[in-house]
Amino acid sequence: MGMGQERYKKLILLHSNDMHGDFLAENVSDELVGGVSMLSGYISKVKAEEKNVLYCIAGDMFRGSVIDSEYLGYSTIEIMNMLSPDVVTIGNHETDYGLSHLLFMEKCARFPIINANLYIKANGVRLFKPYYIAEIDGMKVLFIGILTEEVMSSAANEKVVGSLVGVSDAASEIKRICDTFNGVDIDFTVLLTHIGFENDKLLAASLDPALGIDVIIGGHSHTFLDEPAKVNDILIVQAGTGTDQIGRFDIVVDTDNNSVSSYTWQAVPITASTCPNDPKMNELINELKSKTDLKYGRTLRRLDCALNHENRYKQTTLGNFYADIFQKITGADMVFYTSGSIRTISIGPVITLGDLMNNSPYGGPMFKFKVAGKQLKQMVRHICRDEVWEGDAHEFYQIPSGWEIEYDRSSHEFTKFNYKGEPLKDDKIVTVALRDYDYNNIEKFMGISEDEIKSNGSIKTTVTDIKDSLYEFIENADELPAYPEVNNRLVIK
Repeated sequence: MGMGQERYKKLILLHSNDMHGDFLAENVSDELVGGVSMLSGYISKVKAEEKNVLYCIAGDMFRGSVIDSEYLGYSTIEIMNMLSPDVVTIGNHETDYGLSHLLFMEKCARFPIINANLYIKANGVRLFKPYYIAEIDGMKVLFIGILTEEVMSSAANEKVVGSLVGVSDAASEIKRICDTFNGVDIDFTVLLTHIGFENDKLLAASLDPALGIDVIIGGHSHTFLDEPAKVNDILIVQAGTGTDQIGRFDIVVDTDNNSVSSYTWQAVPITASTCPNDPKMNELINELKSKTDLKYGRTLRRLDCALNHENRYKQTTLGNFYADIFQKITGADMVFYTSGSIRTISIGPVITLGDLMNNSPYGGPMFKFKVAGKQLKQMVRHICRDEVWEGDAHEFYQIPSGWEIEYDRSSHEFTKFNYKGEPLKDDKIVTVALRDYDYNNIEKFMGISEDEIKSNGSIKTTVTDIKDSLYEFIENADELPAYPEVNNRLVIK
């Protein structure tokens, strides 16, 4: 800080994460909530009323809506350009359309996209600029972008990422950057992460206080908070998911000690009563929506009842529906259908093509292979392991009819493991269908190696694109499963 400068300065950090194409406002209890038009209006309002305002996004702008998927993320970048964040870090879903496409999208962005620890394996060159320094009111605010191996391994194009791109240790990259730039009198340091709330806390605990990290703004786990967590004197926040709210930090920065003197934080609801519309953003959104509505507004099917997926870590009516459909399509005994691939909380009773694309946007092949009953139990036991319920970076699965499985967490044993009304014997051979996403991570997600599976026979590609197959089946099958209540095929006690 130079001579005569004010020591204590106000800094407002606005932040979003995991927006997932949530661009449109929704009616909730007769009030408009969320959407990028009112979000943009709120950001503009704060920037007009206050000084020293920075807006940042902690990953996963892409995926989750027809508007995003129809234009392969380009529409999202145009919307983000209009939102005009000061800095963004990437999340795992930014790679969904391919790594080269992401690098093209970066060229279309009129805002800095940062990440410190993704690099090309062959020559060690980082894929993105690792940091961004915002200079505001005489302050220098350092932002560093971070992903982890665990998050990247579950990216849709995992094979490409795995073979070409490495993820170096987050803490060591943070140390290198802080050591390099702290000498130029950085007043405030923010880690912009997309690793999940629990991992943010672990990362904070591992960092040397001398590095001067003040705040971690995170994403990935879709965590809603009442107040920041504080670990190793670092404040950790996240703003849930979508555009229904925005995180707001009002911070008084001690520019002598380069630290937080005082702060308040809140998750601000984006509602029509408090957030003005941005007419230019409205115009862009309506134009994109009118184009996609023409194509995706047609009705595919009417079900007997709406199907719900309100919790990705439990069996749901919508999860039952998808698992049963793929059991019919593949002819497999067991289908493990990834809960996290179901992107909206309900669908139906009328299903349009757009509804289905929003709800189940992922394509790619599905593989079919054989396992013994003992191996299948090993896989389900791994899915239900204690770490799953203690952390936030894991997969859970929906399974089809015919199975009755009960797992006791205290004893780590199955109290029931039946198929078609009979206990599954350890030597019984059953067929399993699994998406490529899960098969590529099968040892991590299910505790069994590819070699073990191959020893039982060949692996067949039973579906070349699950999205096309799902849409075709829902539109044209003679009969569809539909459940007003959950059939608990996998019960955790």
